[in-house]
Parts: sequence; structure tokens; C-alpha cells
Amino acid sequence: MTSAPITKTRAEAGALPVLGLLAAMLSVQVGAAFAKGLFPVVGAQGTTTLRLVAGALMLAMVLRPWRVRPSRAVLPWLVAYGVTLSFMNLLFYAALTRIPLGICVALEFTGPLLVATLTSHRARDLAWVALALAGVVLLSPFADVRQALDPIGVLLALASGGCWALYIVFAQKAGAELGGRTTAWGMAIAAALSLPFGLTDIVPKIAEPHVLALAVIVGLLSCALPFWLEMMALTRIPARVYGMMACLEPALGALIGFLFLHERLTALQCAGIAAVILAAFGTAITARPPVPSPA
Repeated sequence: MTSAPITKTRAEAGALPVLGLLAAMLSVQVGAAFAKGLFPVVGAQGTTTLRLVAGALMLAMVLRPWRVRPSRAVLPWLVAYGVTLSFMNLLFYAALTRIPLGICVALEFTGPLLVATLTSHRARDLAWVALALAGVVLLSPFADVRQALDPIGVLLALASGGCWALYIVFAQKAGAELGGRTTAWGMAIAAALSLPFGLTDIVPKIAEPHVLALAVIVGLLSCALPFWLEMMALTRIPARVYGMMACLEPALGALIGFLFLHERLTALQCAGIAAVILAAFGTAITARPPVPSPA
């Protein structure tokens, strides 16, 4: 008589982490859409600084990183983690001023895809690399003359993906000692490093209520909320499930860009995004290590 309720409870318990992870990915993309609304006011660099500062303050209040101080051995890895986090955001938002959100996310996703492939050391993963490269070619500025992409925007997104790849390596090194507080420390370092780039754009506008409101929304949706949801999900689902779900991010970016920013993609660009998603999905189900997210 009691088996049905127990089964239902277990099913719900298994579904909730997956829904939480999906909500985290949606939150990041919606946060990016709100961030793009700040570009005309404070520019891409000012938006990056506001996002990192707001996110760092929120994570500090929740995680209280000062309770675990980094040792001298881990400090270089932590600084490197914060540096890559800062430049990953600066490059991503700079790319977002030039190319659509979905394409930007897909190109950036090549970074963790490369890390997952290189750490696998299996010949079969060459097929996923080839598929991802095909997707990048379809997303190149010269693939579709009807809606050519800005080549600088493409290069900036790829550079952000390179920072994401380094971010994964440094996060693993620093996280071995600091655990979940690694992100709070790294976000604080990234916020401090971003100040010289965006402070002059922020100062004239910081007192305006709508700028502060957007900064809080972007910090909440892009940093604090997805990080909390992701950490809750990762303790309850296998790493492989996480890796497969993370492959949805480029598609979610394209969807949010269409719904919120009215960005339209050509058939070739959609095919390029699909190729990157399929390559990432294949890597996630065949490679042993998971693909971490920069939330």
C-alpha cells in the first residue's frame, strides 16, 4: 500500500535536481540578456564590472569565504582562477555587443569541450572534435553571406572559451582545498581586476536607480542564483548527467536571445549551434571527467 507514494517521492527527488540545474542554466542566459540591456548605458566593460561586483558581494554574503583562508600553496592557483574568470567575462560581454547570444554561447562552449576531449585520451573523441570544428566553421563570419557575423565578435567569443578552458583547470586546483568557497574567492578577485576596465563607465551612472536595479538583477541571475542552484544539483546527480545537461546552454542562449533580444539566426547558424551541442553531448556521455560550468 505504501510503495506508490515512496516511488513517487523518489521520482520527485530525482527530478528536482535536474530541474534546478535547468533553472540555473536559464538564469545565466536570462542574466546575459539583462546585461545586454546595460550596454547602451555603461558599455560592455562597465556591465562586466557591475556583474562581477554584484555577484561577488552576493556570494560573499552567502558563502562567507573568509572562514576558509587559502594557503600559500593554493594561492597562485586561486589568483589564476580569478584572473581567468575576470577575462572570461570581459571577453564574453565584449563579444555579446557584436554577435547574437546563442552564437556567443556556442563559440564559448568550445573551451570546456576542448578540456573534456583532451583529458579523455581516446581516439573516438576526435570525431566530437571534428563535429565541434564543423559547428564553429558554420558559425564563422564567412559561412553565410546573408547574415555575416562580426569577425571580431567571433574571435572574442572563442577567446572567452579559451579562458573558460583555463578556468576549469585552475578551478580544480584551487577547489581541492577551498571547496565551494573557491567561487566566492575567485569572484572577488575577478571583480577587483575588472574595476580598471569599467570603473570610468560606471561612476557617472551608478547613482541612477535603474542602473543599480539592473546591476542587482544581473548579479543575481548570472552569479548568485545559478551558483546556488548548481551546487544543490551537483550534490544529487551524477557528473555525466550534469555534463549532458550543460550541452543545452547554447540552445538556451539562442532561445533567450530570440525571446528577449529579438535575435534571429539563419539556418546555417542554427546548424552550427546544433553541431556544437551534439559534439558536447557526445563528449559528455563518452568522456570520464565532467565539464564544469562557470556559474
